Amino acid sequence: MDRAALGDFLRRRREALTPADLGLPPGTRRRTPELRREEVAMLTAMSANYYERLEQARGPQPSVSVLGALARTLRLTSDETGYLYTLAGHAPPPRPPAPHSATDPSLLTALGSLGPTTIGLITDDLGAVLAQNALSAEVYAPFAGRTGIDRNIIWRWFADRAWRDSIARPEEQEQTSRAYVADLRLAVGLRAGDHDSVRFVRRLRAGSASFTELWERHQAGLLKPGPKLVLHPRAKLELSCAVLPGRAQGQRLVLFRADPGSPADRILATLHPTKSPSVE
Repeated sequence: MDRAALGDFLRRRREALTPADLGLPPGTRRRTPELRREEVAMLTAMSANYYERLEQARGPQPSVSVLGALARTLRLTSDETGYLYTLAGHAPPPRPPAPHSATDPSLLTALGSLGPTTIGLITDDLGAVLAQNALSAEVYAPFAGRTGIDRNIIWRWFADRAWRDSIARPEEQEQTSRAYVADLRLAVGLRAGDHDSVRFVRRLRAGSASFTELWERHQAGLLKPGPKLVLHPRAKLELSCAVLPGRAQGQRLVLFRADPGSPADRILATLHPTKSPSVE
């Protein structure tokens, strides 16, 4: 159980809510707009003193039933709920299998079968690019042929400002940064603080103030599909993103496609190299 992180997470999630969010009257003599500790305690049927001790990292290990009540009161997502359980020393149900180190063969097969205008890359749960097709290397960067931290797309996103500016507008950067950090926060929680994930987060915090600020918000969640605007020297590419999970825990195939016949689709067709996917 990580009492300090649990207390910080509870405090930040409480401060992100107002009484109106939970159907409570604002009350009087409120110096700040966020939900009060005693209001959380009331809604979760626990004493105010017990909840205060949890936030101040002085409380006992909360039970699964207490954590469930807190998750409902604080309006946590399913991903954030799993993270809460992990901080409190409980396994998030259902317990995921251990991450696999080898690239998922089913994802490699899917990557190799992509059409000429589809960008594809396989990543693990910490953002390391395990394999990518040639179009992905052309539009983004050739990650899969690199070693160590240089093959990690999250690391480069936060550490290399020039590269980030070359592929995304400022408004897109903010959204992507939040998504990367929330996805990584969930992965670290599910790994129960193993050496690789702790070392990676420590290095990111040391190298990027923007990562540190987002990390301290304690938001957790898987990467979500949706529209994506990618900058390229030839044009702005309006793409849609899809994320396909593999059989190996934590690995996923991330796809970027343009609408058939669109300007972005025609540009991607001219960029398509005739190389096989690059694998670790």
